[in-house]
Amino acid sequence: MIALVAPLGLDTFAVSAALGARGVTSGHRWRISVLFTGFEAGMPLIGLALGAPLGRAIGGAADYLAIAVLLAFGAYTLLASEAAEEARIDRMTQARGFGALVLGVSISLDELAIGFSLGLLRVPVPLVIVLIAVQAFVVTQLGLRLGDRLSEHLREAQNGSQAQP
Repeated sequence: MIALVAPLGLDTFAVSAALGARGVTSGHRWRISVLFTGFEAGMPLIGLALGAPLGRAIGGAADYLAIAVLLAFGAYTLLASEAAEEARIDRMTQARGFGALVLGVSISLDELAIGFSLGLLRVPVPLVIVLIAVQAFVVTQLGLRLGDRLSEHLREAQNGSQAQP
């Protein structure tokens, strides 16, 4: 279970740390955490709902399709440009309403891919969803707080170096 769930939090942590570095209020930090947790826990269910009927329809080839989906998403994630990620983080700091929904979906595509494969992995789905939700909330809070602290230390160091002649 850990091998399945733990890697899913890495992108959430990275995005959260970047958001925290840009500065967020306590209330905004909780909103981001709830948004990320909701999407991270909900997307596997959507993937499962889409993948289960497809798996039954294609039978034995479903295992290979599940592997192909996970590999394709992994390749896409590795090849995504850093500039696109920066632009996404900038949009996320101001996102409200529909924009927040779109950004929530964008950070949880890996969970969608996992959900697509969940039925084939023969694991207890409720347990996986709970573990994903818990890790999403924890890594979001940690990322936001770490990003905030790191940016605060950088600002202090920069101000200290500017004050000296």
